[in-house]
Amino acid sequence: MSRIFITGSSTGLGLAAGQSLLADGHEVIFHARNAVRADALRREVPGAAAIVIGELSLSDEVRSVAEQVNALGGPNAILHNAGLYGGSGSGRTAEGHSLMTAVNILAPYALTALIERPDRLVYMSSGLHRGGSGALDDIDWIARSWQSGQAYADTKLQIVALALAVARYWPEVRSNAVDPGWVRTRMGGSSAPVDIDTGQATQSWLVAGDDGAAAATGGYWHAMRRETPADPSDDPDYQDRLIGELERLTGITLQR
Repeated sequence: MSRIFITGSSTGLGLAAGQSLLADGHEVIFHARNAVRADALRREVPGAAAIVIGELSLSDEVRSVAEQVNALGGPNAILHNAGLYGGSGSGRTAEGHSLMTAVNILAPYALTALIERPDRLVYMSSGLHRGGSGALDDIDWIARSWQSGQAYADTKLQIVALALAVARYWPEVRSNAVDPGWVRTRMGGSSAPVDIDTGQATQSWLVAGDDGAAAATGGYWHAMRRETPADPSDDPDYQDRLIGELERLTGITLQR
């Protein structure tokens, strides 16, 4: 049995993964962005080991989430599931960051650096990462004209690079990225071709599976199979430069 922390787990794929892992006998720490969602989540998953609360667009609340998780003894695995898409990622945070950048890449980076190092890390990406830009000079969308689709693709390319960088920096940790496909959730819409149980299966397997394939690290996965991610996410130089930019934007250093 593992203790698993899942960000963005009050709805959608995060909730589905948490419910699946609970059914398999694991301890699951859920996450909700505010107290109202946490109350609803307690009714949805009465078997949760704990529910931590924090808005992932704000650095102080990201730090609070990390502190809450560490206070529980630290997880064996973390599923970085939370993310914004389309119009939900438009605008800027109270701290001046692009909202999509803050939630989709700054928060998982900060939580990776701040939470006690687990045995496994899984980061949610998307097939749309293949349209992402590898440019790192304006990932916070200060100079560029806002394009929500491009911003989403960029963050999903960056999250793959983060997963692969962590696998390289921390060889004792199994770190992977997952494309769940186009899933029928509130984000994906009712016309999406992938059901939610299929959509959560690969990441749940990677955080808790006990077969040999689940012991892999440094991979990009889709539908239970390892695939080659888009360039330059698998380039160590690009990964190092991305980590440097994330350190600059967050003020948090990732230990190597």
